[in-house]
Amino acid sequence: MFDMMKMMGKMKEVQARIKQAQDNLVNVSASGESGGGMVKATVNGKKQLVALDIDAAILKADDKILVQDLVVAAVNKASDEAEILAKEEMRKATDGLLPNIPGMDLSGLMG
Repeated sequence: MFDMMKMMGKMKEVQARIKQAQDNLVNVSASGESGGGMVKATVNGKKQLVALDIDAAILKADDKILVQDLVVAAVNKASDEAEILAKEEMRKATDGLLPNIPGMDLSGLMG
């Protein structure tokens, strides 16, 4: 028989773990680079740019458009990697708590 109280308790536990995992995403970081490593960006699990390193050689090149393009590319790569890592952290936080019901997609809860 279905135990509604047990299910509600489990949902509160799931909510607490999801909140904790979301709060911890600030500690997850991913890096991306472009221009053969001349531009390196680091993004946290909340998709915030936390570090940017630009090789001085391209700054002397006096090519503003090139530098802008390389920064955008590096940040996008780091952001994509951070998203993958964040989803994995959320999955780990709720592993074994959420029922595996075919056709029920709970990924929206994961950030």
